[in-house]
Amino acid sequence: MTLIIGALLFAMYRELILEQQHQVEIHLESERIQYQQLALTSGRQAFAAQVRTADPKTMLVVWQHDNQLEGALSFMPTDMPYLPETKEFPILTGGPEKLHIFTGGLVHTRYGPVLLASRTDQLATLIDKFISAAATAMMVTILLTLAAGYLFSKALLGRMVRYSKLSRRIEQGHYDTRFPTSEHPDEFDMLATQFNRVLDTLQNNLDAVRGVTDNIAHDLRTPLSHIRIGIEELANKPAEEVPENCAVLIEELDMCLATFNAMLSLTRIEEGQQKLELQQVSLVDLCRDLEEMASAVAEMQDQQLSLTTGTDCQITGDKSLLFMALYNLIDNAIKYSGDGSVIRIEQEGAVIRISDNGPGIPELDKDRVFERLVRLDPSRHHAGTGLGLSMVKAILSRHQARIELSDNHPGLMVTVTFRT
Repeated sequence: MTLIIGALLFAMYRELILEQQHQVEIHLESERIQYQQLALTSGRQAFAAQVRTADPKTMLVVWQHDNQLEGALSFMPTDMPYLPETKEFPILTGGPEKLHIFTGGLVHTRYGPVLLASRTDQLATLIDKFISAAATAMMVTILLTLAAGYLFSKALLGRMVRYSKLSRRIEQGHYDTRFPTSEHPDEFDMLATQFNRVLDTLQNNLDAVRGVTDNIAHDLRTPLSHIRIGIEELANKPAEEVPENCAVLIEELDMCLATFNAMLSLTRIEEGQQKLELQQVSLVDLCRDLEEMASAVAEMQDQQLSLTTGTDCQITGDKSLLFMALYNLIDNAIKYSGDGSVIRIEQEGAVIRISDNGPGIPELDKDRVFERLVRLDPSRHHAGTGLGLSMVKAILSRHQARIELSDNHPGLMVTVTFRT
C-alpha cells in the first residue's frame, strides 16, 4: 500500500508539473498572437501605449526599440530565447515579496522584439506545498502501515503459536483435539477445517483398529481356550482317545490360521500386491458355475436355488477371484437366510443380483458388514472369520465393480455392477 500510494503521489506530481508548463505555454502563445496582431494593426505610439499599460500581474511585457525599453522592466534579461522556447529569470521588487520568478521568451513583431513573461513562482510555491503535503502523507502512511502490519503479524503469530500448541498436544496422543475456527473464515480457518477433517478420519481409523482388535480377541479367544484346555486334558486321556482329541485341536488351530491367512490375503488384494490373472470372463458362464457349485449346499438346507440369465457380458478379470467373491455372497445367503428359503441368482448384462427371503440386514449395519472382522450378533453361532464381505468388496474394487446391499422385502438383495 505504501508503494502504491507513493506511485500515485509521484504521478500526481508529474501531472501537476506538466499541467503548469502547459498552462504557461498556452498563456504565452495567446499573448504572442495578440501582440503580433497588435503590431500589424497599430502605430508605434499605440503599440507603445499598449505595452506600457500591460498588467505585470497577468503578463510581463517589455518592448525594446532604438536602445530604449518600454514596459515594466528597466533592462532586458540576457540570453532570452524566442518563443515557443522559454527561460526562467528572477525579478527584484520593492514589495513584501522581493523576488519574483518569471518564465517567458521573445516575440518577433514589426516594431522589434517584445519580451513576454508569465509569473511562475506562485505555481512553484504550490508545487512545494504539494511536495510537503505528499511527504507528510507518505510518512503517515508508512506509520499506519507499520502499525497495521505489527498488529496483523501479532495476531497471525498468535494463531500460529496456538496451532503449534495444539499440534504438540495431538503429537502427545490427544487425538480428540481440534483446531479452532472463527465466525468469519479466512485461509487459516480453511486450513484448520481441512486438518480437522484429517483428524476425524484418523480418529475413525483408530476406532476401527480398536474395533478390529476387539473382534480378533473375541473370535480367537474361544478356540485358543479350547486348544489350551484340550492340551491339558491330553495328558490324562487314554492313548486310544488321543488321536480324536488331536483332530479337534487341529480343527481349532486351522480356524485360527484361516482367520490370519484371510486377513493377509485381504491386505494383499486391497494394496494391489496380489497380481491378477486377467482373462476374458463371461458373466453367464460364471453364474452357471456358481449355481452348479452352490446347488448341492442349498439342497442340504432344504433351500431352493434358481438361476436366471439374460444378455451375456464379457469382462476382463481374474476368474478365480471373481468366482470366490460371488460364491461368498451366495454362501452367505445360504447360511443366514434359514432353512426352506428361496435364493435367486439373476444376471442381465453387466449386473448380477443375488437375493433371498431371509431376515436380511438392518439398514444401519449395511455399511458395517464390509468392515474387517465385523460379524453381526445373530451370525455369531455360525463359523466364520468375519472377513468374507471385506474380501468380496476388495476383489470387486480391484475389478472396478460396485456392490450395493438393499432390502428384498423380505430378505436381502446384493447387486454387483461391473464396469464395461
